[in-house]
Amino acid sequence: MLNTVLAEPVTLVGVVACMAAAILLGVLTALLFLYRSRHSTGFVLAVAMLPLLVAVVIMMVNGNLGTGIAMAGAFALVRFRSFEGTAREITAVIMSMTLGLALGMGYIGIAVLFFALAAVCILLLTRIDLGAALPQEKYLRITIPDNCDHNGLFDEVFAEYTTRAKLTRIRSVDMGTLFELYYEVVFKEPRVPKGFLDAIRTRNANLDVVVSDLPERAML
Repeated sequence: MLNTVLAEPVTLVGVVACMAAAILLGVLTALLFLYRSRHSTGFVLAVAMLPLLVAVVIMMVNGNLGTGIAMAGAFALVRFRSFEGTAREITAVIMSMTLGLALGMGYIGIAVLFFALAAVCILLLTRIDLGAALPQEKYLRITIPDNCDHNGLFDEVFAEYTTRAKLTRIRSVDMGTLFELYYEVVFKEPRVPKGFLDAIRTRNANLDVVVSDLPERAML
């Protein structure tokens, strides 16, 4: 069961079996990472097709060092054309590539076993929301003029409405005429109080204030 189906001589039946398994496991992987999560259609399609693509590449370069080096260079070029993804998306891509590598070597049993164990772990960890933030925990971006001293500017507001506020980043924008302050804050109540936003706006000259459930990278 755990032996390769592509042992010499390679047969058409073995190749078709690996490709079919790659398509099936690719689609199941895409569905797995859609559980309690949203992704773009393009990302789902990429995850579904990646095992098949990697499996075919591995079949083509098996035993051919020159072709293998050429394909490694091609994959390196594709890497620099890709955009930065979330940790969950990166995990999906790596899992799809792992399945493709196993199937490209003909190890259908190992690929199925790996998918089953990974699926159980992912579904369980997603179900229990391991590492999920508290409802009161938010990410805050405040824009201030360049002539405004941020030190202690919002301390009174944070003391009234939050239990914790940590400045994580300062970024200059608009040719240095504005500064963006990024905070991790934990509010005293699940909802964002309107009084908090009003108090911030009175201190930052009514410039932008953004409150998000996502990290600061998503607010750039």
